[in-house]
Amino acid sequence: MADQNYSNHGRMVPMFHYVAFTAALFPYVLSMVYFFKALNAGSGRLQAAVMVSLTAAVILALWFARAFALKAQDRAIRAEENFRYYIATGKPFDSKLRMRQIIALRFAGDNEFVALVKKAVDENLSAKQIKMAITNWKADYNRV
Repeated sequence: MADQNYSNHGRMVPMFHYVAFTAALFPYVLSMVYFFKALNAGSGRLQAAVMVSLTAAVILALWFARAFALKAQDRAIRAEENFRYYIATGKPFDSKLRMRQIIALRFAGDNEFVALVKKAVDENLSAKQIKMAITNWKADYNRV
């Protein structure tokens, strides 16, 4: 696996991000076409409505599965980075830190982590600004 840095740290899982969503979206579009044809024809409306509902449910299930997994990862990252900060300083994170900032701070190497946390709080840095300020990138190959 290539060394991770700012320009390549984003990860996509093709089977999920492209194939699964396309496989769910395609039948949804077809069911919508069928639904509007059924409305114009005056028959088959119930079947068409069921098809639209089921395909929409599959898309929602995929969306929420992704959202829930990210939320769990966010909580783990918050706990890990808060513990990392506590070990380094003896204090918990400043309550002003937002989740996006904490997620970005996980890439900071130990030698710059504490200073970057302070800078993020003092200057209210965005996640992108935090990532761009990192000089010693600590890779995270687990988050997808």
